[in-house]
Amino acid sequence: MSEAAASSSGEAQTTVLDALAGRLANDPDGPYLDFDGVALTAREVDRAANRAAHGLATLGVERGDRVATLLENSPEQVISFFAALKLGAIQVPVNTAYKGEFLRHVLADSGARVVVTQASLAARVAEICREPAARAALPELRAVIVVGPTDGGDVGYPTADWESVLAAGSEDPPPDAEVRGSDLACFIYTAGTTGPSKGCMLPQHYVVALAEQIARAWQRRADDIVLTPLPLFHFNAISVCVVGTLLTGGSAAIVRKFSVSRFWSEVQRTDATMLSMLGSLAILVANATDGPETGEHRLRLCAAAPMPPDTDRIWRERFGCATFSAGFGLTEASLLSLLPAGEPNKAGAAGRLNDVEFAVRLVDDNDAEVAVGEIGEIVCRPTGPNLMFAGYWRRPEATVEATRNLWFHTGDLARLDEDGFLFFVDRKKDYLRRRGENISSFEMERTFVAHPAIKDVAVHAVPSDQGEDDVKVTAVLQEGATVTEEELCRWSVDQVPYFAVPRYIEFREDLPRNPVGRVLKYELREDGVTEATWDREAAGFTFDRR
Repeated sequence: MSEAAASSSGEAQTTVLDALAGRLANDPDGPYLDFDGVALTAREVDRAANRAAHGLATLGVERGDRVATLLENSPEQVISFFAALKLGAIQVPVNTAYKGEFLRHVLADSGARVVVTQASLAARVAEICREPAARAALPELRAVIVVGPTDGGDVGYPTADWESVLAAGSEDPPPDAEVRGSDLACFIYTAGTTGPSKGCMLPQHYVVALAEQIARAWQRRADDIVLTPLPLFHFNAISVCVVGTLLTGGSAAIVRKFSVSRFWSEVQRTDATMLSMLGSLAILVANATDGPETGEHRLRLCAAAPMPPDTDRIWRERFGCATFSAGFGLTEASLLSLLPAGEPNKAGAAGRLNDVEFAVRLVDDNDAEVAVGEIGEIVCRPTGPNLMFAGYWRRPEATVEATRNLWFHTGDLARLDEDGFLFFVDRKKDYLRRRGENISSFEMERTFVAHPAIKDVAVHAVPSDQGEDDVKVTAVLQEGATVTEEELCRWSVDQVPYFAVPRYIEFREDLPRNPVGRVLKYELREDGVTEATWDREAAGFTFDRR
């Protein structure tokens, strides 16, 4: 067993702070992170995190408290992450597209003590905090830290300026919080299916273990430069770029936002050797017209999933870049399958089961293991401590249900072939996934039913030609209502995250239901796009994606 495999299988309980300490001992001043040309070394990040930790402590943040961040990819996101961990606190990175009820739920549910927000998003925090009744719904929130200049508007809570917080703190480390591998590093909120989004509690060692797994599968080297457009409010970028780079050496370039037109120039600027992307982004790059700079790069690996065979071929043949798309995992447990480095994958497979960190089975509805070739739900157990999530925050019943019979139930269906390759089939959970973002149908429906013209609504998936889902709203109008599909879509732009704005809307007289009145979403999914369906893209409807 390799050293990395031994560590992640439980023989060591490495924390994120251990990983930072190792980098500081071995390469404190070499390139570590790049944010659109703003370069940081590990020493610079550590010193800034010390100052931020002291500042958070003056605001009352203690061990076990939650520090929420509403920040785009930026140095402040990483610095606040390490600062919280140095205090034994927990970071709660919030999707920057969240607003209204989506944002309020995460802040209230996590019990955030402090929110760190960039100035351009501070109005969203103010909107849900300004009124006394709204503040009462956030009883644990004490302060808001704003990054960048503001208009001076009231956000409803004591407000601190990020630079002032740093300036008031010392570069000396805060008192040792005696963090262990079992202590929580962050909550990542996953989309709810029959209820609101749940906070996945991620132990420090799990964050490190996933970084080790990915480095092992990618054959990541100390001279690699990983480029990603993925957001730091998701687990992938945290583990691969922030923590993985501490473990393997080298550096990572984290762009603020993905752009097809600037993609190759950014590859050249950063001298990247590896890409960490979504499959949908790899498709966009592969389908774009080549520019003069396309052929000049040092890329040796593009890691993106899912990657259709035609896209895979373009990356390998036209761009001269190896690919990695053979893996399956979710926030609660990753990676459950992957392809050992150098081993050829089968078309459409997610590699082989990961038997280092997990025991993985496919089971029927009675949790009995299914035969090879049959479809079953993917379930797993870790082979050591703190190799997966520690449960759902403040939801013991949901945690028990997900781990019934002492196996974690993913809610995802797959089959194994005779050679041990895993083939994903479908999701049992009633959620949607668009461009790498999980979308809660529950929260979407609660939002749309609040529109005065809507009597009833079902939000469901329609297959996308870019490899995941498009969002469809099937609605029943109130008697006498005259709202159009485009008017409803335009209203939704200000109510839901940009990635959740529906592509399709259809008005019906009623929704299909079972005998007890539950909407039969599988029938709506099977119906897909009908002649009565309004298509946002076909209509030429555009909006500001913020």
